[in-house]
Amino acid sequence: MLTEHQDLKTEFPELAERMEQLLAEQGHFAKIYAEFNALTAEIEHIERNDAATGSQSLEDLKKKRLLRKDEIYRMLTAA
Repeated sequence: MLTEHQDLKTEFPELAERMEQLLAEQGHFAKIYAEFNALTAEIEHIERNDAATGSQSLEDLKKKRLLRKDEIYRMLTAA
């Protein structure tokens, strides 16, 4: 089952400018952002190609991506 593509700038349009700022200024944010995108690409590849990956492994990837997304959101909304 294909899930919808997750793009952070689309999901958080009100934070897109802040996202660009943190990407340019904070290496840690850029690293977490890159990890989120890599996990998204891996999940989408598995879903598109029905690769021989157990559903538990796919669920683990999705949980890991959600943790990155939560961390990104916290960083974006921190005062």
